Amino acid sequence: MRIPPFYRKPAFQRFFGGMAVGGAISWCIFLYIYGVWQERNTELLQKQQQEIVDLNNEKKIWQDEYKEMNKRNLEQLTIQKINIKIVNWEKYKLDSLSVLETEDSVRDDINMMLAKDLETVYKSKDLLKKIIENKPVKINEKRYKLKVKEMVIYTNLTMQLEIQFE
Repeated sequence: MRIPPFYRKPAFQRFFGGMAVGGAISWCIFLYIYGVWQERNTELLQKQQQEIVDLNNEKKIWQDEYKEMNKRNLEQLTIQKINIKIVNWEKYKLDSLSVLETEDSVRDDINMMLAKDLETVYKSKDLLKKIIENKPVKINEKRYKLKVKEMVIYTNLTMQLEIQFE
């Protein structure tokens, strides 16, 4: 088999030359377009990576602030226990069972203050006094009233009460 003698004809030479030059030009255009496309994508990826880093930093700041707020809320003290003590019960010759029942009754009346924060309890201390002082107590067929002698508000709400005839 023989190769046809096209290399001697100028039309075929121009055709093959045009194909070679066109291939080279199209290859250059392809490289240029591909390079520009790659640059855009690289810039986009870098921009997105920077946004991810910024958002992660912002998220970390928010999480740290949230944890700090939680710690502050936990540090905010609440009433854990209520202690009631009647101090002058010997003066009226009362038995200790009646005194204990009276203390429990008062504790039940102000039990709503358990698990409240100290600020709320401090703001309502006058209300607590009125609750205790306005309630008459009946012990051994006699009526008494209680008077708040001392009140200490901390994690334990401690109250010293005096008992008096009504």
